[in-house]
Amino acid sequence: MKNRSEIQHHDRMKKVQAAQARKLARKTVEKGLIIVHSGNGKGKSSAAFGLAIRAMGHGMKVGVVQFIKGAMTTGEKAMFDQFPALVEFKPMGEGFTWDTQDRARDMAVAAAAWEEVKRMIADPSYAMVIADELNIVLRYDYLPLDDVLETLAAKPAMKHVVITGRHAPEALIDAADLVTEMRLVKHPFREQNVKAQAGIEF
Repeated sequence: MKNRSEIQHHDRMKKVQAAQARKLARKTVEKGLIIVHSGNGKGKSSAAFGLAIRAMGHGMKVGVVQFIKGAMTTGEKAMFDQFPALVEFKPMGEGFTWDTQDRARDMAVAAAAWEEVKRMIADPSYAMVIADELNIVLRYDYLPLDDVLETLAAKPAMKHVVITGRHAPEALIDAADLVTEMRLVKHPFREQNVKAQAGIEF
């Protein structure tokens, strides 16, 4: 026999269940989302790749273009390359801007990567397109923000586009459907002088 506390909990959860059912019944819109992962905390690209895996699990094709990474071997590329029918993974960057030290070249590389993103967005075979670290090149004015916003506004209705990187422009945040800000609380690189490690950072 249930005691008073168990009965109260059961009754409370029944009310919560009914409220959730009413809320879900009103959620009828299905659309392709513009998703932005920004902030100074770790996990922006990792979260985007998690979405890619989820989409692939549903048989959806994913396109990934990396704007900064490309000069190094990463675990994500090695993994995604095993599923060529489900994902096209293109690291097109040449490393961090402080390493390249060539603004004109960085701008040319960013422009080429953005053309690949636009191609994938226009291609109906891709259900999701990830522009990894696009926010970084936007921050340095390597690409015209207006072009990015116009492309996103004109994207196919059911296409998901995920954009990562620190310092997302306010105009991009305004245009997005889903925005998550990763907040740095602790990081071993800063507190313990731990270098970037395989399986964690790359």
